[in-house]
Amino acid sequence: MRNPRIMLLTLFTMLVSGLNFPIGKMALEFGSPFLLLSIRFIAAGLLMLPFILKRPHPRKAAEWAKIAVTGLLQSALVMAGVYLSMKTIPSGSSSILSSTNPIWFIIFSFLLYRVRYRIVQWAGVLIGFFGVAVAQGFHVQLESGFWYAIGAGMAWGLATLLISRWGKAYDTWVMAAYQMLIGGVFLLATSPFVEQPHFLWDPDHLGKELFVFGWMILMSSIAQFISWYYVLMNSDPGKANVYLFLIPLFGLSSGWIILGEPLHAYVLAGALCTGIGIYLVNKPGPVSSGRAAASEGLSDPGKRKCPAG
Repeated sequence: MRNPRIMLLTLFTMLVSGLNFPIGKMALEFGSPFLLLSIRFIAAGLLMLPFILKRPHPRKAAEWAKIAVTGLLQSALVMAGVYLSMKTIPSGSSSILSSTNPIWFIIFSFLLYRVRYRIVQWAGVLIGFFGVAVAQGFHVQLESGFWYAIGAGMAWGLATLLISRWGKAYDTWVMAAYQMLIGGVFLLATSPFVEQPHFLWDPDHLGKELFVFGWMILMSSIAQFISWYYVLMNSDPGKANVYLFLIPLFGLSSGWIILGEPLHAYVLAGALCTGIGIYLVNKPGPVSSGRAAASEGLSDPGKRKCPAG
């Protein structure tokens, strides 16, 4: 990346993605996960609507169905897993576990579409999972938060795979806005069945709550999506996605600075291994596939990938 603007926007997106974890954990102090996320995504989607009304929209039911599927995965399941995980594990650990999405991307690509990857990329998968084990102190924590975060990484990887295959048929901004709206409506509808919905305005901490909600809607949803899509449309997606390994590092450091979460040596080592694994998975190079249709969309693992929100 030789363009200073692209580099700045890339680093901005990674920083915002890392900060989303401790700020999201702060939000859990005054609301239930599904209700908080539904407010975030519906508000962000509605704010984007005036800017996309004149852009090309899907016309067929099948096209809307694809947006709905990716919205449920990307906006609903990924973020629900992240927020639920932070109820029982530190935000830094959640950032490491959920950021394994590029690893799940190539696993799902191989299983569903028989895409063939190079040895170095499979090595990245193994190193990435080794990093997850190291970050947990070589003890797989059976706490629900561990599995929620891993599930978020899996849903994120699958969403990325589907977007890489379907996304070219859509206007990027239209797809992003409706993904958030659909995901938000789904979270709002399911909230009464999976949690005790609650939201508390605390007059003593009103400034903190307004900041958290402003961040979630304006920064985590709108600014982050716009910046990242601009990077992907104006640079090499393969090279841009290499920077995703910064998300768990920013997540760990911001959790330490903002929330005072401990930085254990094994957690840092695990984050480093996971980052190396993600780098190897995204390492540019030829990919062969038995299906010509997969060659373009999957040659850069994680093409049109969205950072963790």
